Amino acid sequence: MFESGTFQGDARFESATFQGDALFESATFQGGAWFNAATFQEESWFYLATFQGDAVFESGTFQGDAWFNAATFQDDAAFEEATFQGDAGFYRATFQDDAEFYSATFEHDAGFEQAVFERSVSLGPLVCAGRVKLSGAVFGGPATLLFAAHRLECRRTRWSSTAELRLRYATVDFAHAVFEYPLTVATESAPFVAPDGQTVAEQVFADAPDARVRMASLRGVDAAHLVLADVDLSGCLFTGTVHLDQLRLEGTCSFDEVPPRRRWRPVRFTQRRTLAEEHHWRANQPKAVRGWNVAVLGAGHAGPAQLAPVYRALRKAFEDGKNEPGAADFYYGEMEMRRHDRTGTPPRRTRTAARLLDAVRLWPARLASPGLARCRHARHHRAAGGLGAPSGRPEAESDRHRAARRRQGHLRDRQEGPAESHGEQVDR
Repeated sequence: MFESGTFQGDARFESATFQGDALFESATFQGGAWFNAATFQEESWFYLATFQGDAVFESGTFQGDAWFNAATFQDDAAFEEATFQGDAGFYRATFQDDAEFYSATFEHDAGFEQAVFERSVSLGPLVCAGRVKLSGAVFGGPATLLFAAHRLECRRTRWSSTAELRLRYATVDFAHAVFEYPLTVATESAPFVAPDGQTVAEQVFADAPDARVRMASLRGVDAAHLVLADVDLSGCLFTGTVHLDQLRLEGTCSFDEVPPRRRWRPVRFTQRRTLAEEHHWRANQPKAVRGWNVAVLGAGHAGPAQLAPVYRALRKAFEDGKNEPGAADFYYGEMEMRRHDRTGTPPRRTRTAARLLDAVRLWPARLASPGLARCRHARHHRAAGGLGAPSGRPEAESDRHRAARRRQGHLRDRQEGPAESHGEQVDR
């Protein structure tokens, strides 16, 4: 127990073994704190600890839970090749300098909620069999995150500079994240390589089907500076995303598909890429066919009125990326949602009745139009014995008839003088 203890010089615990709980709550390390290759067999508590010098936990082993909540690292925080067999908590911790987690392994969750990284940071490459929780964290400088994790939670995470997230196996929740600079989320195709040239071991993901990244939610995000590369978007929630038309999709970004054609039922859907929220909405309809996915976590009550603008924005994003075939799928999806929307568009019978009423209301104005007036004058002129097309034939005149008509017009001009009304011009 070293609660509230002050180490004025270096505190060296290299290769030490703590068989019981190790308590360093509110301790102050004015010099370096060296825990290289130390083993903590039970829980270790560094809650509210202050590390004014280097905090070195290289190759350390935490067999129980490790808590660094609200700790302050004023200098380097080194956890290279450390192993956390229990939960690791850095909730509200402050990293004023480098945070080094090269080749670190988290067998459970790694919590960095509301942590503050004041300078540029490069987290990883690290391996986490559970969740890497960055919700509410603040990155004050450029950030590079290299994670092989089961899940990455970045809800309301704030990025104050450029960031690059290169991930493997992870399902990413980016709901309401805030960033004003370019941010890239990409799938790393090959295993990570540590700075020493060694490949980072990924035995905890031996049963995973592939290493592709899956996006779970982009709700509440301003996507104007977001780039997604080789990301699976089949389960992503898009409603509520701002500037979705400026989203950049690179590489192979896949979406969900409509159910396949069923031979034993007269139902066939046009094959196209579709959103997870449309799957959820269609699966909850009274006459829904089998094949639509109802188990879309967090889809809520998004319906056609909310999904039509999403399809329209994604269509524009594909068009701006010169992907016209991809844009066609989202144009079709937009038309489908507008067809099913009953909130802003009246039913079909009401629309038909409105068109008929408009036609009846505009008919007097159409009768008084100049085109119809000319037609009426032409019929009156033919009935009075003027030159025109023979009865029963098209009203196309021969050269002889047109010449005779011009001569008749010249004779009338000489007889009546230069002044003639507009009606007479139309009659002629």
